[in-house]
Amino acid sequence: MSDTTDYRDTVFLPQTDFPMRAGLPAREPEWLDRWARLNIYDTLRSRAEGRTPFILHDGPPYANGNLHIGHALNKVLKDFITRSQQMMGRDARYVPGWDCHGLPIEWKIEEQYRQKGMDKDAVDTVEFRRECRNFADHWIDVQREEFKRLGVTGKWDDPYLTMNYHAEAVIAEEFMKLLMNGSLYQGSKPVMWSPVEKTALAEAEVEYHDHTSHTIWVRFPVATPQGIFVKEKDASVVIWTTTPWTIPQNRAVAFNPEIAYGLYRVGAVAEKASAQQGELLVLADALAESVMQAAKVESHERVGDVTEADLTGLVLAHPLRGVEGANDEWDYDVPMLPGDHVTDEAGTGFVHTAPSHGDDDYQLGLKHGLKMTYNVEPDGSYRPDLPIFGGEAIIEADGKDGPANVSVIKNLAWAGKLLAKGKIKHSYPHSWRSKAPLIYRNTAQWFAAIDKKLDDGMGKYGDTIRERALTSIDDLVKWTPQTGRNRIHSMVENRPDWVLSRQRAWGVPLTCFVRKGVKPDADGFLLRDERVNARIVEAFEQDGADAWYAEGFKERVLDGILNPDEYEQVMDVLDVWFDSGSTHAFVIRDRADGAADGIANLYLEGTDQHRGWFQSSLLQASATKGRAPYRGVLTHGFTLDEKGMKMSKSLGNTILPAEVIKQYGADILRLWVAQVDYTADSRIGPEILKGTADSYRRLRNTLRFMLGALDGFSEAERVDPAEMPELEQWVLHRLAQLDHVVRRGYDSYDFQGVFQALFQFATVDLSSFYFDVRKDALYCDAPDSPRRRAARTVLDLLYHRLVTWLAPILPFTMEDVWLSRFPSEDDSVHLHDFPATPADWLNEPLAAKWAGIRKVRRVVTAALEVKRTAKDIGASLEAAPVVHVRDAEVLAALKSVSFEDICITSGIWLTADPIPAEAFRMPDAEGVGVVFEFAEGEKCQRCWKILPDVGTHGHPGVCARCDAVLSA
Repeated sequence: MSDTTDYRDTVFLPQTDFPMRAGLPAREPEWLDRWARLNIYDTLRSRAEGRTPFILHDGPPYANGNLHIGHALNKVLKDFITRSQQMMGRDARYVPGWDCHGLPIEWKIEEQYRQKGMDKDAVDTVEFRRECRNFADHWIDVQREEFKRLGVTGKWDDPYLTMNYHAEAVIAEEFMKLLMNGSLYQGSKPVMWSPVEKTALAEAEVEYHDHTSHTIWVRFPVATPQGIFVKEKDASVVIWTTTPWTIPQNRAVAFNPEIAYGLYRVGAVAEKASAQQGELLVLADALAESVMQAAKVESHERVGDVTEADLTGLVLAHPLRGVEGANDEWDYDVPMLPGDHVTDEAGTGFVHTAPSHGDDDYQLGLKHGLKMTYNVEPDGSYRPDLPIFGGEAIIEADGKDGPANVSVIKNLAWAGKLLAKGKIKHSYPHSWRSKAPLIYRNTAQWFAAIDKKLDDGMGKYGDTIRERALTSIDDLVKWTPQTGRNRIHSMVENRPDWVLSRQRAWGVPLTCFVRKGVKPDADGFLLRDERVNARIVEAFEQDGADAWYAEGFKERVLDGILNPDEYEQVMDVLDVWFDSGSTHAFVIRDRADGAADGIANLYLEGTDQHRGWFQSSLLQASATKGRAPYRGVLTHGFTLDEKGMKMSKSLGNTILPAEVIKQYGADILRLWVAQVDYTADSRIGPEILKGTADSYRRLRNTLRFMLGALDGFSEAERVDPAEMPELEQWVLHRLAQLDHVVRRGYDSYDFQGVFQALFQFATVDLSSFYFDVRKDALYCDAPDSPRRRAARTVLDLLYHRLVTWLAPILPFTMEDVWLSRFPSEDDSVHLHDFPATPADWLNEPLAAKWAGIRKVRRVVTAALEVKRTAKDIGASLEAAPVVHVRDAEVLAALKSVSFEDICITSGIWLTADPIPAEAFRMPDAEGVGVVFEFAEGEKCQRCWKILPDVGTHGHPGVCARCDAVLSA
């Protein structure tokens, strides 16, 4: 008999205003405005008294353009850390900052000048610097809003800027510590030089791209025969180089005593070959064949060994000696010198040595007293008075090759010294700003000596900058991942002295004076006076670094101390890496929201910063405070497209944060960050973002169900855990487990692990199991039933933990979830900590029991799914299966709970009888079989269970449980 009574209004269905569709792009700005109104960051600081500080020091982005996806990855990771550390009970301080000085901004202003036909050098320096400052100010404002739109919390109303007056004063003060401790010196040595930008570059400012270079094989005739060359006259030592333009600067040829060399006589040669039949060439045996092929030699013979004794002290002639128009410029002897850097892997086994244009060359020249040359101008052209080649450019102003290489090749050919020529495509250094090729160029620069013993009273971790840095790397800093330690250790262990000077205008000047007429290596060359230093710092605090360029500044700071006429003011500016490397002093040390010891808990940037900011900060702090300025360093990889390709505008595969936010919202972008292994390179693209959005929807549905099921929950309903059914106690056990996983994961910066654990719990343990099982009790039990009260109590405990645990990752959505339940004008989920989770919720025996129950449940639900697919049933409540269980302990566990409710069936029969052949089984659940049976009785019109007693109670068409609820 069927009953048509409508009981829908008697069922306690979930009620919530929390929308199914997030609408994040439109709604997120509202929450940003709300957080600004509540001043959440400062409110947390004011409430943090007594908490342990946690300082994540922001690596400053450069203020010169809109954000790219790498910026978003970086800042969102930082936000995960700041928010999670705060919610775990610490005082998590985050002061965002910007790098404001340097060539990129200066280059942009120069571009504007060029477009207007203006000459930068004709503009007053202070005015030019003012335009650079304004440019940086504009982009700081733009980037600040873009970072805030990502949901990143921090002291946005008072960030640090390297161009702030106090910052410039401290940078100068930190530089003058190097001046005073003796590590500063002026030296003339080859450095990476950008002819386009007319300045030296640090290693961190160099990137490598494929470049096609000229290659030449050049004869260096034996000038003063010895050994084998007394008998075999007119021999030439052959060198190979990819930089023909350096030949006019040659001062020696290097060989390796460990390499086997031979004397080779040229036989037949091809038409138009530069090689001459019968000539004698000295080559490494391993490379002789390849040289002969390049020289188009068709036959040759080895006529003798060339020993170390034959080569040591051998004198060669420069290949340009005696050429027409040389004016005796190259009429000097070229010595043969031993060098470990020479190999027989490529070339000829001999290395042409120009000490002014290569580090190995320079070191060899230093060892043997070779003369330095000054033939190349700042713009990459030969000095005007250089014979033959004067004024010719190596690199043009547009970054393209100039005529110098070809001109040198032609003159070597005319001189009869060009054996062969060709071209090679190879990895070559370029400026990361202008993208133009670089050269090594000998210039007078200022350096920090990283191996000089410092007598500064800070020798706890070593006496030199290098020693302190390496000790910090090994003993004082935790590297995440650990591979970061190996990377930076090898870099610091092998790096040369730090080139501090740049020949530019926009930056903090090298605030020092040199004595006129005194050589750089002599005592008294550098002015070291604490009174002068104090005046400089005072002036910078008042007027910024522009004060250095004001007329009469030298006279003002030296007045009454020394005679200004005896000193020259240095006008180079500091490497911007020194600026950012000094931030620990004017941010962590000096700010009220910093730390007294000036040491951060964490620095976080990309892997490229092992040679950049991590290293410059390490070296700078090792020089001025004796150790690293950080206790931990965390690195992330780069962002790639979905195919694993590097993003570039030319490929059209870039993903801009603003576009992702416009389509999906910032929380989806943040969720992408949480789902990737950020320690490696991370892929992103349309399909990946679709998958991320799908994960978000599944999680949002879980939260929405919780909100609906908690509608009207009050403290009066709360049930003590000890009085809860086992299923609820099992959920509390899982919460206790997760509390440990979440806290440990956040503390170790394993955001992927945290999110995956929470996502699996929310979608598998909750949505697909616990919620599914307890819907019947939540919807149909009486409001005061112990089971429903226990379930609602657990939902409340779940809610507080899931919402706060996820708040660092999804701040907008969790704010929405929080306010949907606790609407308030002055509250926010971000003002709360993670709730404490009682350890006694852990119950391993109960967890083991329920693992067995759930294993059997999977067999039952799979058996029912087969029937549903076959359309034998429409819903699991139509079933009352027989479950055969071989294991007595598991069977007892099943009988101790309401297993039909766990399986969402109207009934269930549990038996130890042998499993029939027709029973449904699963390979991973041995000893369990399910025989399908239909439930007997009528369908309850309120709870939809099929039970024999339906229709026998006071309310028509309902079961006993529902009748009791309706009668109450």
